[in-house]
Amino acid sequence: MSTDIILCGVGGQGTILASKLIAAAAMKKGIPVKTAETIGMAQRGGSVFSHLRLGAGEGSPLIGKKRADLIIAFEPAEAVRQMPFLKEGGSVVVSSRPILPVSAMIGDATYEVESIMAYLRDKVDRLTVVDSDAAARELGSMKVLNVVLLGAAVRSGALGLSEQDILAAIHERVPARFHELNEKALAFAR
Repeated sequence: MSTDIILCGVGGQGTILASKLIAAAAMKKGIPVKTAETIGMAQRGGSVFSHLRLGAGEGSPLIGKKRADLIIAFEPAEAVRQMPFLKEGGSVVVSSRPILPVSAMIGDATYEVESIMAYLRDKVDRLTVVDSDAAARELGSMKVLNVVLLGAAVRSGALGLSEQDILAAIHERVPARFHELNEKALAFAR
């Protein structure tokens, strides 16, 4: 049994930490893990994505097209960008909050989040949309969006790990002063 997961977002959203938390939680359970990350222009708001392969299976850390069981998207347009990797019947957990690319901010392009979300609702049978603005209001921080999305992925059933598994990874990898906030983020919208 294996689970192929893609995490995607833009620089500064905590995509890589979320990937490392999933990998740590899986390894603690004795599940083999392979990972690959692309963080090229992350510091300039560019795309960031991780491929995670949990379980015995393919030798490559990269997930082929139409093979991902789950996409965890920190930003709607990044979810669409990774859709070619989602297998039929796969799941998507996506933040509802757009991060406008520079081209849209300066008026050279448009970003129509309603159209993007409509596309995802049309193409994904198992779609979980996380109201990131509500999470930020309730938690008082957008810095834990990554853990909010992990909680939603756990509850979707597609991650194959429990809240306790992720919580244990948080306690091992995140400084203690942030544990309480991350615990609340993991439980958001439970």
